[in-house]
Amino acid sequence: QVQLVESGGGLVQAGGSLRLSCAASGRTFSIMGWFRQAPGKEREFVATIKSSGGSTLYKDSVKGRFTIFGDNAKNTVYLQMNSLNAEDTAVYFCAARLTGTIGASTTTRNYDYWGQGTQVTVSS
Repeated sequence: QVQLVESGGGLVQAGGSLRLSCAASGRTFSIMGWFRQAPGKEREFVATIKSSGGSTLYKDSVKGRFTIFGDNAKNTVYLQMNSLNAEDTAVYFCAARLTGTIGASTTTRNYDYWGQGTQVTVSS
């Protein structure tokens, strides 16, 4: 049974940092990604990483602040979030693709599995 389990969310002050983790079980994946959904908004792409080679892509507004990285031995992907601001407040979801290209991994419909989400709240 495939599972993606996120952890690491919480409440942080503006300018602070959080690290999200997503532990995958059941199989390995070609591409892992992070998305987020704020109240009343659609789920949006944040970052993605290809397991083989480590290629990454980021949403423009998080470039330079967020870093996605993985530990293939642990089948886990992380999202290090620095310099957080109120606009980063959302439920963050981990997602996984069995196959595909990094360039086509910024849309929700291309992902095969999803985690349950973890809340990130940034207070200003």
